[in-house]
Amino acid sequence: MFNINILRKIAITTRKSIKLLVLIALSVIVLVGIVVLFYHPTYEVSLNGETIGYTTDKSALQERINAYIGEKEEENIAFIQIDAMPTYKLCLLKKDITTNDDEIYAKVTEDGTPYYKYYAITDDDKEKFYVANFEDAEKVIDELEEKDSANQDDLGIVEKYGKELKEFTDVETCVSKLYEKKVIIRRTTYSAPSASNYSTGASSGYVELGISLINPVSGIITSRYGSNDSVRDHSHSGLDIAAPYGTPIKAAAGGTVTYSGNAGDGFGNYVIISHGNGVTTVYAHCSQLLVSKGQTVRQGEVIAKVGSTGNSTGNHLHLEIRKNGVTYNPQNYVY
Repeated sequence: MFNINILRKIAITTRKSIKLLVLIALSVIVLVGIVVLFYHPTYEVSLNGETIGYTTDKSALQERINAYIGEKEEENIAFIQIDAMPTYKLCLLKKDITTNDDEIYAKVTEDGTPYYKYYAITDDDKEKFYVANFEDAEKVIDELEEKDSANQDDLGIVEKYGKELKEFTDVETCVSKLYEKKVIIRRTTYSAPSASNYSTGASSGYVELGISLINPVSGIITSRYGSNDSVRDHSHSGLDIAAPYGTPIKAAAGGTVTYSGNAGDGFGNYVIISHGNGVTTVYAHCSQLLVSKGQTVRQGEVIAKVGSTGNSTGNHLHLEIRKNGVTYNPQNYVY
């Protein structure tokens, strides 16, 4: 009997609990229905602690703001900085109150500051010129290296950001302004020879060529400018550099080939290159010629190979440097 009474009480209590839970659930459903009927979930948007509006889609609004920050309406704008980003708080808003995404966006971005990206070309760590992109900066450095500018080891490129866009300089002007001619150390010269030796004259002095030269071949100097020896009946008009047969001969400077051949004048196979302003270089006794008349060559480009053609006693390069037809001691400029 005792067990039956206990079970009966438990059943009654359970029924009452179920009825209560049902009533609570119905109340919640009614309450949610009222909320849904009159309110809708939204986000309160604040900027610097001040409410500036409401939005139902915070992701779309924030993406729009982020797009503005990374916007590039003008060339060289890296990004746009705004003073503060908005914050979002979930809330319920009456349905008769509208959201204002456009006004929020305008408020957040109204004080945006653009930052520009550009490149500075430096010389000895000092900013000299500015260019719009890295490609132009590289061109300036490369061209100055090709010209063998004296300051090439001190040049650099620095990426810059700033609120104001610098005035840009074109590549050609940068190269022209930054180029520094290497100081030429004058070596011992010889007495002026009396024979013209394939030129209109000879000089033991120094003249400014207006260009920088490189050694056309590596080897041993066997006969210097102005020397007199038994193998010739005149003073030497050039510099002889002995090197193995077939050694590549490089153009001492860029220019235009004005002669490539064998004129039977003792030079054997030889090349003449004009460098402008009356300056020419001559490369004689070659075993092979690799360029032709009228061809444009770069400084350092292989133009011929060492040989012993013409009036020669062994494999070597006979190098002459002329200005306005007058030969000058090559050792004032190379070797």
